[in-house]
This record gives sequence, structure tokens and C-alpha cells, in this order.
Amino acid sequence: MSSTSTLVMKTFFIVLIFVSFTISPATSTAPEDCASESANPCVNKAKALPLKIIAIASILVASMIGVGAPLFSRNVPFLQPDGNIFTIVKCFASGIILGTGFMHVLPDSFEMLSSQCLEENPWHKFPFSGFLAMLSGLITLVIDSMATSIYTSKHRVGIVPHGHGHGPGNDVTLPTKDGDSANAQLLRYRVIAMVLELGIIVHSVVIGLSLGATNDTCTIKGLIAALCFHQMFEGMGLGGCILQAEYTNLKKFVMAFFFAVTTPFGIALGIALSTIYRDNSPSALVTVGLLNACSAGLLIYMALVDLLAAEFMGPKLQGSVKMQIKCFIAALLGCGGMSIIAKWA
Repeated sequence: MSSTSTLVMKTFFIVLIFVSFTISPATSTAPEDCASESANPCVNKAKALPLKIIAIASILVASMIGVGAPLFSRNVPFLQPDGNIFTIVKCFASGIILGTGFMHVLPDSFEMLSSQCLEENPWHKFPFSGFLAMLSGLITLVIDSMATSIYTSKHRVGIVPHGHGHGPGNDVTLPTKDGDSANAQLLRYRVIAMVLELGIIVHSVVIGLSLGATNDTCTIKGLIAALCFHQMFEGMGLGGCILQAEYTNLKKFVMAFFFAVTTPFGIALGIALSTIYRDNSPSALVTVGLLNACSAGLLIYMALVDLLAAEFMGPKLQGSVKMQIKCFIAALLGCGGMSIIAKWA
């Protein structure tokens, strides 16, 4: 079922890209300066190219370290998946993902879809960014819920508590065997890992494309450091989810590989398209703005519902107020770190 839910999400994003490319030329009229190079003195294509090559290498290494660290944590005694330190680190990484959605992706979408390079009607008349982020979160909820329900009905196991309810009506609905309960929880982890990776990959390609297409050396220098930290900590959150999903070593490698290469791929694609791609052109603003809005809704839902809420409402943290405080501080630090990085990226 995890593969089916991922296919649905991929189809949704592909349809969105097609629709945005179709409607943006027809509904966007831009001033002449919106389709031309900026007069900024920092714009230098010859000097920008070496910086982009450095960005590809450094971000690739940072991404590999971030996503790979949790996968090798089983070999480190104090970082075992059932240990307290791993739980605290996972909450920190979940805070990173939440901060990415709120402080990076969603504001970028609002900025792009409210650009003066877009026509007043409809882009300035309706908050498309907030609407699509909300819709994306709801679609993620439906896919998340239906995938689990179909699996549990097929295998006749009860619903594993997911941390949303507060009354007795939200407890296990059917008696389950330990093995069945473990299988249902394992499916939860796999759905979370697959959907989260999809949202992160879409976001990573978009930010890589923007970096690769710009020739502003002043901007690139700041972005390289910021994106290295961004990708490393975001990778830690994804790596923890992949670890809990208990995939085969091959699937773990494939998922980690795709995460690590998406931003460098986006940069390379931006370099290749830099002669025709303008980040302030109407088509680019609409397409990237809509994708960012959808990605933001997905990331915010996954961070709050499937990662933080499930962790805090789980038996481990509910049994220890001290651990709840530690995990809350860790999540707050994650959100705070991404908020600081938002000044540059």
C-alpha cells in the first residue's frame, strides 16, 4: 500500500506541474524587466559557475551525512532506535522539517505568487499559497488514513493508536495480536517514510533549480552554507523514518540516494536551463510557487501529525514528563535553527 500511496502523490504533483505550465502563460502578463537579467552588480555568470560546482559537491556530501547517520545508528550503542537519545534526536529532526515547511517553503510560495510580475487577477486576488498548502495537507491525510485502513482491513488487525485522540473512543478498536499490531505499526512507518521523502524531494529539486539558475554570486555564497545545514538536518529526519520502516538494505540505499542527489540534480538542471530559465518569469513563478505550496502542506502535516504528535502521544513519552520536556526543547531547537537559516535561504 505504501507504493500505491506514493504513486497517488506523484500523480498529484505531475498533474499540478502540467496545469501550472498550461495556465501560467494565459493568465500572467509581466513587465519587460521581469523576463530580463537583473542589473545587480553581483550578477556574474563566469564567477557563478565555479560556486555552483562547489555547491553541488558540498550539498551532496552534507545530504549523505545527514540521511546516512541515522541508518548507521544501530551500530552505536547510545543511538539505538528504542533509546532516549535517538528519540530526542528524532524530535529535533522533526522540528527541522516543521521549520522547513513554515519558514522556508510556504513563505517562498507566498512571495512568488504575490510577485508584481504576475497579473493582478487572479494571483493577487486569492491566497493560492495558503489554499494549496491546506489542500495538500488534507490530501496527505486522506492518503495516509486510507493506506492504513485498507491494510488493516485486509489483515484484520486493529487500528494502532496514532496519537490524535484524547478519549476512550480513540483506543484500539479491535483486539489484536502482538504480531499484527507490530505489522500495522510497521506499515505506518513505511507510509510516513515514503510520503515524507516525496515531499522533501519536490522541495529539494525546487531549491536546487533556483540556485542553479541564478548568477548572483552574492546570493550563492550565502545559500551554499545555509543549504548544507538545511539538507543535513532534514536528512536526519528522513533517515530516522527510513530506519524505523525497516526496509531492506537496498531500499534504504535507494531512498537515501534519491534524497542526497535531488538538490545537486536541481542545481545541475538549473545550470543547464540558466540561458532560458528566469526565476522571475511568470511561468517559473507560478510553477515553483504552486509546487512550494503543495510541498509545504505535506511537510507541515507530516511533521506535526505523523512525527511529533505520534511521538509525544506515544507510550514512551506519555510515561515520562521529563522526556516530554527534553523532546519539546529538541523540537523547538530544530524549528529555531531553521528559522535562523531562513535569513539566508
